[in-house]
Amino acid sequence: MTIFYQEHPKVLVSVDCIIFGFDEGQLRILVGRRQMDPGRGEWSLYGGFVNADESIDEAANRVILELTGLRNLYIRQVGAFGRVDRDPGERVISIAYYALINVKDYDKSLQMQHGVEWVNIKEMPVLYSDHNDMVRRARKMMRQKISSEPIGFNLLPNLFTLTQLQKLYEAVMGEEVDKRNFRKRIKEMDFIEKTELIDKLNSKRGASLYRFNQRAYHDDPYFKL
Repeated sequence: MTIFYQEHPKVLVSVDCIIFGFDEGQLRILVGRRQMDPGRGEWSLYGGFVNADESIDEAANRVILELTGLRNLYIRQVGAFGRVDRDPGERVISIAYYALINVKDYDKSLQMQHGVEWVNIKEMPVLYSDHNDMVRRARKMMRQKISSEPIGFNLLPNLFTLTQLQKLYEAVMGEEVDKRNFRKRIKEMDFIEKTELIDKLNSKRGASLYRFNQRAYHDDPYFKL
C-alpha cells in the first residue's frame, strides 16, 4: 500500500460482460437474477470487480472464462459507464465488454451453476442499473463490425447452411435481407467454402453445408455484406 493519493476519494472498478449467442434463428444474450445486494433478484448481466493485480482486459477475460468455460473467444470492449448514481451500493465505474459464442459450445452445467439463461434480444427484460444501455451499445458496435468483418462466424457452428448465415445476419441487423442478393454476395466470397456435406437434420431437402476459411479471409480482408 502506497502513501500517494491519500487525499483523493477511492472508487470501485468492475467489468460487466454481454455474452451474445445465436440459436433457433434468434440473437440471444446471457442474463441472470442478481445474487447480491443491492438489486438482489433483479435481472442483470454477469460481471465482477477488477482485482488490484490485473488489468481491465484481464478481469474481463477472467469473468467470461468463469461464466462460459470457453477460451479464445471474440471479445471487445464496449466502453466505460460511470454515472455517479449508477450503483446505489457504492461509487462504481464499470467497463463493459461483449463476447460472441456458439450456444452449442456452452456447457449447460455452467449455465445452471451461475443461474443464467439465454434470453431473446427482442424480449430482453429490464436489467439492473445501466445494463440495458450496455447491451444496446454493444449491439450497435456488433452491427457496425459485422458489415466489415466476418465476426458472425463466432456465433455459428463450424459447419453451417446459407440459411443459418442469412438468419444470423438478419438477427444481428434487425432487418430482413433479400435472399437472392445475399446468396450471390456470399458465393463471391472465397473465404466461405462450400463443403461436400449435407445438412439432413434441419432441412427436408438437404442443404449444403459451408465453413469459414480464416486463411482465405486474411488473403482477402475486405468483407462487406
